[in-house]
Amino acid sequence: MSITSTTPRIIVSTSTGITRRSAGSSAGAGTADLRVAPPRPTSSGVEIVTCDRGPGLLPGEGAPHPRQRLRARDDGEYLFVGLRGTPVPPAGPEPVTLRLAPGDVCFYDVRRPAELDFPQRFRATVFLVPSDLLGLTPSDVRRLTRTPVARASRLGGLLSPLLSDLARTASEARPPVGEMLAWNAVNLLATLAAEQLGAGAPGTPGAPDGQTPVLGRILEYVELHLTEADLSPETIARAHHISVRYLHKLFQDEGTSVGRWILRRRLEECRRDLRRHGRGSRTIAAVAGRWGFTSATHFSRVFRTAYGMSPREWRDSAARA
Repeated sequence: MSITSTTPRIIVSTSTGITRRSAGSSAGAGTADLRVAPPRPTSSGVEIVTCDRGPGLLPGEGAPHPRQRLRARDDGEYLFVGLRGTPVPPAGPEPVTLRLAPGDVCFYDVRRPAELDFPQRFRATVFLVPSDLLGLTPSDVRRLTRTPVARASRLGGLLSPLLSDLARTASEARPPVGEMLAWNAVNLLATLAAEQLGAGAPGTPGAPDGQTPVLGRILEYVELHLTEADLSPETIARAHHISVRYLHKLFQDEGTSVGRWILRRRLEECRRDLRRHGRGSRTIAAVAGRWGFTSATHFSRVFRTAYGMSPREWRDSAARA
């Protein structure tokens, strides 16, 4: 199955170029100046760039921002999310320097990427994503680019390794698997952005210190099977060789339930599809069916409860915007 223009696509570019310090950089850990070749553009989609020894500049569509700098001192892997399709942000009155640690996830605007002040050798994984796929407004983008997600944080501890593994798997994936990975990347990044903006509803499963890693595998499984109408606590528990009671306890400890989490994720995907397709060829019932809803009436009811408007009202308002 090929990937169409309406489905996020993954294009993987791997660089093994050696970085070096540029003239005039500060002593200690200079700024790399060897740039990764820009990825091939797509009409709509997710692209992943992996750099084994670090890019000189982040992949972007314009000159680096004169007042934004990302700084790191330790070797390791760093994750970046380049947001496309947002207005060029004005330079702030004061310089902004963000300090990163290995495993951190940093959002940036591809039209004005930040400058890098990194070790001479590091690994970078860059996700290039249209901001509208993540449901972000220009003000959201401005906030996200100033607040990296720490690997040591609750959600960062869960999603950072998942995003890293996804990028590595994508480098060897065939198109059908690549399509699935593209949706997984969008889903994970949308959840990460919503949590970082404080827009996530209470009851988002995280990864506090000492928590069993089984919850992370369960969340990943849910993402992979979200379109299946028969996804249930019983099928999830059976796939992970645990009891249904223990599964419910894992989610209860996070302030939510299995059913509420699945419903929330399905509604988020339906809302994103309705916004992207507008009044195109896909009907509201078709969108609901794609994400596991078997009843259009039930879907309309829970959508209105969650977002305060009907699916049709949401689609029409998104089209006018």
